[in-house]
Amino acid sequence: MTVNDINMKKDPFWKTKTLNEMTHEEWESLCDGCGICCLEKLEDKETGEVRLVSISCQFLDTTDCRCMIYDHRMFLNSDCIKLSPDNLKQIRWLPHTCAYRCLHEGRELEWWHPLVSDDPNTIHQAGISIRDRVVSGQYVHHKDILNQSK
Repeated sequence: MTVNDINMKKDPFWKTKTLNEMTHEEWESLCDGCGICCLEKLEDKETGEVRLVSISCQFLDTTDCRCMIYDHRMFLNSDCIKLSPDNLKQIRWLPHTCAYRCLHEGRELEWWHPLVSDDPNTIHQAGISIRDRVVSGQYVHHKDILNQSK
């Protein structure tokens, strides 16, 4: 085995870097496209339990499970949460399969993750994504609801 052979077999970035060390592009590529982050959530105020419902954000393309306004999501949807290495621990509703959560907890990425399979469709083929299992919601701000009831 030559030095070139060894260099060619370098581990992928998610195995050699911490979440904090990743570039913006590397961080973004961890998203597997499951769409679960974009589901509406109900929180029990007494217990703190968060339940996901089968209604997605209106900005989610439910076929490819990607945000249609991704670059502007924080401005156009005040309920959108931007994941970061600092807030992963507090976001209790992330699925066990989420790449961000897996790496944060020291686990490997699953075989169907696009970075592992080199195919963005394996997440859908494995039945992990929300494709064809949710309806698209209409974003209504709670103030709009209150104004309608007057």
